[in-house]
Amino acid sequence: MWDVFLSYSRQDAGHVRRLHEELIAAGLTVFTDESAVAGFAGISDTIRRALADSRVLLAYYSTGYPERPACQWELTAAFLAGLSEGDPRRRVLVVNPEPDTAHIHPVELRDTRHGVPETLVADVLAHLRQVPDPMLLGSAPPRVHGQLPAAIGEFTGRLPELWRLHSALHVQEAPLVTGRTSARPVQLRGMPGIGKTRLAREYALRFGAAFPGGVHWARADTPQPPQTPDGPCLYVVDDVPHGLSPRAVTELTSPHPLVRTLLITRSRAYGGHGEHLDLEPLPELAAAVLAGAPEIAEAAAGHPGALGLLGRAVGAGQDAAALASRLYEPGRSLLDLLAGDELTADHVRDALAAPAEAQDVLRCALALSPLPVTAETAATVLAVADRLPRAVAQRRASAGLAELTARGLLTPLPHHLHPVTAHSWLHHEGDSARAETLRRAVLSSLGATAATLDGPGLPVPGVRKESMPMTVSEAERMAAFDLQVELVSRIGVQQLPDGSGSLREALTSLNSLFPFTRDTLHRYNIGLEPSTAPSVQSVADHLLNEILRPFMTRWHPLLKAWEAHRLPQTSPLDHEGAWDHADTFRTDLNALREPLRVATASLAGISGAEFGISAEV
Repeated sequence: MWDVFLSYSRQDAGHVRRLHEELIAAGLTVFTDESAVAGFAGISDTIRRALADSRVLLAYYSTGYPERPACQWELTAAFLAGLSEGDPRRRVLVVNPEPDTAHIHPVELRDTRHGVPETLVADVLAHLRQVPDPMLLGSAPPRVHGQLPAAIGEFTGRLPELWRLHSALHVQEAPLVTGRTSARPVQLRGMPGIGKTRLAREYALRFGAAFPGGVHWARADTPQPPQTPDGPCLYVVDDVPHGLSPRAVTELTSPHPLVRTLLITRSRAYGGHGEHLDLEPLPELAAAVLAGAPEIAEAAAGHPGALGLLGRAVGAGQDAAALASRLYEPGRSLLDLLAGDELTADHVRDALAAPAEAQDVLRCALALSPLPVTAETAATVLAVADRLPRAVAQRRASAGLAELTARGLLTPLPHHLHPVTAHSWLHHEGDSARAETLRRAVLSSLGATAATLDGPGLPVPGVRKESMPMTVSEAERMAAFDLQVELVSRIGVQQLPDGSGSLREALTSLNSLFPFTRDTLHRYNIGLEPSTAPSVQSVADHLLNEILRPFMTRWHPLLKAWEAHRLPQTSPLDHEGAWDHADTFRTDLNALREPLRVATASLAGISGAEFGISAEV
């Protein structure tokens, strides 16, 4: 049997060595783990046996201590062993080398007397006289009322969150350091699929000894608060929706002093109702364990739900790179296919129910991702896209941004859109035309700012002007795409059928390319050094001056002169049909198709988009 299990982070090995020697000199048997333990799957057999054969765990609780997975497992196991005996402090002693205690979890350990160098060995000896037997790992499962949700996938990387959740639910247990003398409801918040319900389930099972009155699990649409508990109990209310009134949220919580209420919600709108714990994406190492491949870890960005689905597919033999690529394919979502359910619809159900201005800001966030979106950027885009006064656009953008943040669809400052939310929204976008309008407005404004640096347009959040991430060549790519889209819709590229259509409309359509091209070049401020490679300027110059201008110079005055002879009783189309040059005009117009298509192909080579490009070009 070991008297002391010494738990510490490797970075503190130098400090702990002296402590170890002092404990040995006092005649104590001390276990130290000298090997690196892989901690995500659980405590190793060596650690488990050593803990089960130890009387107390002595934690050297520096700020680096909770960052080590093995330390998390060791402390949790010893804490739960003491908790099952009625006192969580019975099996854990803490040495705190830091100037404060804010980093220590669970809160009961923060409130206890911490060892100091002068009296540490004597304090350990005194405590051991009260603990003659080794600790017992594991405890009886809690009494469960209601239906616990099924466990899906591996629970990993969330032990610090378990500690923080326990501390939030038990703030009254450490009044001297928390300032609280009574329990408050706790909200567990986070985006869909981030693992809120799984964390609450794991906590209920692992920390059941803290709730002799049992665990009561209910959904927000069918609340069942415990009425007369026979001891402290945990009341979990799952899937609390966004948009409830303050009174409705209050009615979901239990007023009984023995009941600890935990509300699980994706909404951030209930900040005034007790404590809250925001669940973030998994840390990199834990995400890598679930992903099984770096491509998957990067694509899912720490989202446990997506990591679990994709990681299991990789484990079943599917190619990781191919899976990551399929996330961006149109059609049914890969995540839905792997889950056998439309889970992405649930991920964005709050977006689908959000006001129009919130959906527009979400579309802006998608176009900007991975850059954050701000009220200023969204207002600029809305003003450009909808020709709104700046003040109106600012109000809409601010309201939409606040709504998305409250619904948990964007992170608080800075406002980022998670890749899984973006994936889900793309597969459930209800207005693709609106999305494309805003996407182009984002690119146009962003491109103009990148090209001019000091000119009007969309500022890039968090980036200094001298280090803008978008270069002039990127602005040129977007200018090329705008010209490409405009060009393929014009008569000339789209053939005018023989004997039909208006010759005047054909000329007007082609003539409008002159002001559109000039405006596009001015908007993006294209100004490149001469180059042998095709540029937007060179293509535009060739388009206007060598393709369109000769045609317009010849045919515009001739058609105008013929139109001047039209009699009032003759329709414009009939008058055009009687023109001696009509057939020659159509022949020349059709001859424009090939050079216009070549110009379109040149623009496509710059933009990188195949829009309007046929296999013939």
